[in-house]
Amino acid sequence: MKSGLKLMALAALSLALGTGTIQAQNTVKIGAVYPLSGNAASAGASAKAAIETALEIINEAHPELGDLTLAKEAGLPNMKGAKVEVIFADNQGTPAAGQNQALRLITEEKVHALVGSYQSGITLTASAVAEKYGIPFLSPESVAANLTERGFKWFFRTTPIASDIAAIYMDFLKEMKASGKKVDSIAIVNENTEYGTSIAKVIREAAQAANLTVGVEIPYNANTTDVQAQVLQLKDKNPDCVIFVSYTSDAILYVKTMQALGYKPPIVIGDNSGFSDAAFLKNVGSLAQGAINRSAWDIGKPDSVTYKINEMYKKRTGYDLDDTAGRAMQGFFTLIEAINRAGSTDPAKIQAALKATDLKPNQLMMGYKGVKFDEKGNNVLASALLIQIQGDKYVAVWPKASATAPLQLPYKGW
Repeated sequence: MKSGLKLMALAALSLALGTGTIQAQNTVKIGAVYPLSGNAASAGASAKAAIETALEIINEAHPELGDLTLAKEAGLPNMKGAKVEVIFADNQGTPAAGQNQALRLITEEKVHALVGSYQSGITLTASAVAEKYGIPFLSPESVAANLTERGFKWFFRTTPIASDIAAIYMDFLKEMKASGKKVDSIAIVNENTEYGTSIAKVIREAAQAANLTVGVEIPYNANTTDVQAQVLQLKDKNPDCVIFVSYTSDAILYVKTMQALGYKPPIVIGDNSGFSDAAFLKNVGSLAQGAINRSAWDIGKPDSVTYKINEMYKKRTGYDLDDTAGRAMQGFFTLIEAINRAGSTDPAKIQAALKATDLKPNQLMMGYKGVKFDEKGNNVLASALLIQIQGDKYVAVWPKASATAPLQLPYKGW
């Protein structure tokens, strides 16, 4: 009898373990490291809402979204309809917290891959942990050039990078100069973390290659509370174009200070990030009329896939999807598409699937030419256009082939 009971117990244990394996395979766990508190919390909240919208699309059936990746069926078809779960972690806007949260997600939550982390300086530390543990890390929005110069094998990013962005700005400014606009001096104003320093360096080099002059460079402490000295310096130097590389709170502060000091440069370009945040438009959009920004996101016409996605996001948040949150969503879609194609949560198989990614424009919700990674993990098909604040929203203004409204210069401000 004891022997029979023992066999029954072993059978029950075996069944429990087997059931656990099946359950584990039916859930793909992704760790998402974003700033859910601190000065960039609004951007983190938008990214979280964007990923949650993507989850809704992936885990349920949305055939109305056409060829969009993983929209037609509920769950992951190559994994017997497995659902995707995201565990969000707050990086608090600091590299140390980002690193700790990545470690926790990998070692305690046992996530199969990581996504994040908005700020390049935090992506730097969080992805280093993933690299150490051999876990795929996809960055949808961090643009610092050095992120893909570390020889990492587990790091991928879908966004346009610093060199792509700088080339766009220079092509635009050269065209403005050719049309008769004065572009004799450019000012670069950048926050001094990994993101701002990297972008400023690449813009400076791109300007030199384009025979355009960077006459003023103003690095400043990120999350500062006073930028009067910097704005007064700009006012004194009087450049023809100012390019701001700033996160949300800094971008808002600069616009308010420019108004207070009566400073309006002819051309203002905000390098996405703070200028893309919904909080920026809400707080100072009326004071930054004519500010130019880069984007790969367009809501589109009412019958378009992008319009329908925006409506889903807007229902969740109360406001339109912005470019940065859109890039977070696109990166997440790309990661999950690779996992589905791998048909497995094994890290090495996900890594191999990411390397083999070749998504076409009709499969995307962002305006990239596709998604295909080079040997460093950069998306060689990432692209962007320029948008401008006109009224209460951004509209596409350059290049002309992609424009939905005419470019308005000089910068109006308020």
